[in-house]
Amino acid sequence: MSVESDFGSKLDSVFARYGHLCVGIDPHPYLFDRWGFDDSPRTLREFSKRVLDACVGRVGIIKPQVAFFERWGASGYTALEELIHAARSADVLVIADAKRGDIGSTMQAYAQSWLSPGSPLESDAVTVSPYLGLGALDDTMSIARAHGKGVFVLAATSNPEAAGVQTSVLTEGEDAGLALARTIVSRVHAANESAENTAGGVVIGATVSLDEYGIDPDRLPGLPVLAPGFGFQGAQPSDARHLFGPLTSRLVMTETRSILEAGPDAIVETVTRRAQLVADALA
Repeated sequence: MSVESDFGSKLDSVFARYGHLCVGIDPHPYLFDRWGFDDSPRTLREFSKRVLDACVGRVGIIKPQVAFFERWGASGYTALEELIHAARSADVLVIADAKRGDIGSTMQAYAQSWLSPGSPLESDAVTVSPYLGLGALDDTMSIARAHGKGVFVLAATSNPEAAGVQTSVLTEGEDAGLALARTIVSRVHAANESAENTAGGVVIGATVSLDEYGIDPDRLPGLPVLAPGFGFQGAQPSDARHLFGPLTSRLVMTETRSILEAGPDAIVETVTRRAQLVADALA
């Protein structure tokens, strides 16, 4: 991946070359079965390689779900390292869906693992949880800004279990009276603006209503948004502009099962078709 001034610039370059589709790589046992594979570390590597091969030259972003690699321990991490290295060598941007969240030196270590140049797990961006306090992510953001990396902070996710927490209203401080998700989004955007360096992004599900979370896209120019929920979960590329408004300029539209369920013989055609649908929707 060529060196850019910040992560926002990297995204813009990828969007210009390949469009906004991001293919999630979730090596789930049920998908192995659909592909006619057994559930083994060998399959993990073969499955990941085939999905990446289908993406190269057609899609500019992948999002491996780290948990499905972790379940195999050392062999899983080896497969993940190989996938990340192969993708970045092929000019495919990698968002590690690790959802890390901690405080102090522990969070710093996570950031170094996923975002530091030369790390075996070095990716272009990582997903993180803000629920130990956004301030606990300061070192992560600093590391990301220093190396042109991205950090996608969970804000308004598509899983229904999260709605009660993410729509809860703060009772203290300058954000009192505002929904938690809105506060997270606003603070990530403000940090980008203050640093004049776009490292921070947010995760907003394509199946949620921004109005219910108090999120106003017009107040967030240039904010990167990782949006799961397209395809299998019901949102369609044609919905993107209606759902996200101005945020579509840096919208990473993620599809996983709608592509991976195609199987080994149809995945190239499916990736090509879904990428074109996304391109047409944002043209």
